[in-house]
Amino acid sequence: MSQPFDPAGTTQILHVPLTAMPKVLLVDDDELVLERLYTLIEAAGFPVETAPDGVAGLDALQAEFAPIVIADRRMPGMDGLALCRTIRRNLWPGYIYILLLTAQDAEEDILAGLEAGADDYLSKRSSAAQLLARLRTARRILSLEHSLKQALEEKRRLSLTDPLTGAANRRYFMKQLSRELENARCAGLPLSLLSLDLDHFKRINDRHGHGVGDAVLQEFVRRVNLCLRPGRDWCARLGGEEFAVVVADIDLRGAQRIAEAIRVAAASQPVETTAGGISITVSIGIGGCYLGKADAPETADVLLQQSDAALYASKAGGRNRVTLWKSPI
Repeated sequence: MSQPFDPAGTTQILHVPLTAMPKVLLVDDDELVLERLYTLIEAAGFPVETAPDGVAGLDALQAEFAPIVIADRRMPGMDGLALCRTIRRNLWPGYIYILLLTAQDAEEDILAGLEAGADDYLSKRSSAAQLLARLRTARRILSLEHSLKQALEEKRRLSLTDPLTGAANRRYFMKQLSRELENARCAGLPLSLLSLDLDHFKRINDRHGHGVGDAVLQEFVRRVNLCLRPGRDWCARLGGEEFAVVVADIDLRGAQRIAEAIRVAAASQPVETTAGGISITVSIGIGGCYLGKADAPETADVLLQQSDAALYASKAGGRNRVTLWKSPI
């Protein structure tokens, strides 16, 4: 199945607070301790869940993720140290901040807890104020982790996106098209590539300036996207006024219908700009990988050559038309 382009940087990490208080999982075999901690932490605004031992704590984490775990060190079965090690060995939706809260607070105990993977170590003799302060620290660290993830995702998204139009960029297109072609072969499904070129676009830039030309490109991509099937087809800007659309899972006639819809949408009405309405048309060429065809393209480059050759035929034939690539043999 075709993977649509996902438009998902900055050089600094922006602090983006968590949208909700992080959930806290309390793990302790002492019911009185659990009840006291539950009341204290819930009153501070944190959602809380409890577990009577390490095994039950892991089960609770797997059933519903909690980014903060407060655990006793000494418990029957899986103790706090074993719980820390097991949590660190597994994969989770996000980072888990572990606080060991225990009566064993000698230096060697603290070092053992930190070596096992705990982020913090607090004596049960400490005040409630200290515990809540440590929880606020945990929330701050988790918020920074959340911010870092968002910044990295935005950086990744921008590296694959054309900044002007929001379409995929050429780098993404060339990498993803090869994957699409391989997936089509493995699944036994058709794949079509549409090469698009805005007709006489240089005249728009020369006559009205690049600002107006940029507005035309943005509106053109918007119209293209309205013609595509959500979650299946996707558009990329290859450079200047050249674009490509990947269409998967439908036959050649279906790809031609999409191409014709794009052509009609482009010319349907003038693009409103600061220079007034600008009329546009688009020439389109279609190449494809179709089952049972001896001339099916072997690589993404060949597929692109096919659609480009069909595009040139559209331009030579008078522009504002759709042409299907035909084998010269």
